[in-house]
Amino acid sequence: MENFIVSARKYRPTTFDTVVGQESITATLKNAIKNNQLAQAYLFCGPRGVGKTTCARIFAKTINCMNLSPEMEACNECESCRAFNENRSYNIHELDAASNNSVEDIRQLIDKVRIPPQVGKYSIYIVDEVHMLSTAAFNAFLKTLEEPPAHAKFILATTEKHKILPTILSRCQIFDFNRMKVENIVGHLQKLAEKEGIEADPNGLNVIAQKADGGMRDALSFFDQIVSFSGKKFTYQDVINNLNVLDYEYYFKLVEYFKAGDVTNSLLTFNEILNKGFDAHHFVTGLAQHLRDIMVCRDEATLQLLEVGADIRDRYKQQAQEVSIQFLYTALNITNRCDLDYRDSKNKRLLVELMLMQLCNIGGKISAQPVAPVQQVAIQPQQQPAQPQQVAHPVQQPVAQQVATPQTETPVSKPAAHVTVSAPVQESKPLNTAGINNISIKNYMQFRNNQKQADMQKQQQAQQSQQVQVVNETQDFTMDQVVELWGKLANIYKTKKPRLHAIFTESIPEIKDNYVLEMTLVNSLQQDAINEVKTGFVNYVRQQLHNGKIEIVTKVDPTVQRKTVYTDTDKFQFLNEQNSNLGVLKQDLNLDFQ
Repeated sequence: MENFIVSARKYRPTTFDTVVGQESITATLKNAIKNNQLAQAYLFCGPRGVGKTTCARIFAKTINCMNLSPEMEACNECESCRAFNENRSYNIHELDAASNNSVEDIRQLIDKVRIPPQVGKYSIYIVDEVHMLSTAAFNAFLKTLEEPPAHAKFILATTEKHKILPTILSRCQIFDFNRMKVENIVGHLQKLAEKEGIEADPNGLNVIAQKADGGMRDALSFFDQIVSFSGKKFTYQDVINNLNVLDYEYYFKLVEYFKAGDVTNSLLTFNEILNKGFDAHHFVTGLAQHLRDIMVCRDEATLQLLEVGADIRDRYKQQAQEVSIQFLYTALNITNRCDLDYRDSKNKRLLVELMLMQLCNIGGKISAQPVAPVQQVAIQPQQQPAQPQQVAHPVQQPVAQQVATPQTETPVSKPAAHVTVSAPVQESKPLNTAGINNISIKNYMQFRNNQKQADMQKQQQAQQSQQVQVVNETQDFTMDQVVELWGKLANIYKTKKPRLHAIFTESIPEIKDNYVLEMTLVNSLQQDAINEVKTGFVNYVRQQLHNGKIEIVTKVDPTVQRKTVYTDTDKFQFLNEQNSNLGVLKQDLNLDFQ
């Protein structure tokens, strides 16, 4: 009975042209051979089963070939090529670093490096799983790797580049191998099936390629497994049954249940999946992948990201047209949250069933309703008339109305000025998110921005509609009157705006020409705070001093140093600076200020 050879060994590539999915790497290696620019060491890194060791062997065989073809491929006829094909070449040495990872093993390798090749130009040393070498072995290997004899070439292969010392990486040319694309694996399996006389379903080959997760060796192993199960002909159903893959039909059917809000059938379908032996977490990730595939089918530009067969692709396109983008956004968010919480959940089945209930709950609402009506429902509470009599937010009240409270004379103002309080009050209320829980973050932020702009417009209209009392008098005033008035302003803002209270207490203005009062402030933050309330308190100052031509200006002088009065001693010194007779009185009468 003839010995069976697995497909991964039987159909292992022997030339650069037969390598699948690594065209850029093979082209670089062929150009290096053509231009005679061979480095002393190469590092091939990448996932499992993508051709690292295969390319290392092809490269080693090619650089020792005595009759290279114009395409830089080995001739397979010279002595060196025949010795390699018959596994009797003494020029190519393979070392498994997983089982030979000590310093002593590296010393033996270094001793072999000194021996020149008998046939060909180079002695090639292929070290597989090089990340398994110990730190001491790496250090012992450094000098030889950097400056080997002219006839020695090293090819290191690893799946975990991050575990290799930086000193080793700096001495190698690094080639990163990519995962195999699904279409590349499917194409290679179809050629293999034709050679073996096997009738294979393209959709089944696509499932094998996805199950392999980018590894050609895994795909070939699955292919052999299916052939052993089904013989010379296998179908899509044979593949999913043998590889324990969940059928696409379940996901398509579940999305229909989500659209219809059918919780009962969704739970029964999940129970059927569990009874067939599938893992619940695998089901959650598969459902999320299915929703993602529907998402990429909505746009022709992203359709290339869909890695399924042609027949299944048409079904994805059809279902993508039947669901809204809001449904997909919300469904993906729910499935992703379930995936993240699955590991920590105590009742995993209940967690998945809750996910299905939530998906059924959003199906009928979002799929039948666009985003605009949802935003309108959320904005309706803002259209209710406000009640200014119950407002208890003095900070957001217009400044002109705040300052008007200490007046002894009743200002001539229209009732419309009081109605404008409703705009800033609405801004302080918590946002009503009813009706927008199931839309995307982008739409939610757009809704928030629109609401803020509407509130700002209301506030500006309210300020413009306020009635300001015009002062026609032009009476002169003294500095004492200004100081007294500034004390009143400080008291007005003492409880409502402590920051303004401190500014009015410390920054007494100076009287300039043409009835200009100049306030000297310490920084621009104080200036911004004054400008926010300037309109209100300027009108108040004009009314109290009976002068409608008064203007108040501010300037920033950081050099001004103001000392805050805290203790009794500080208070006495402050008053003594204002009136020196106070110190003479204290000394003559022997008074104590405490």
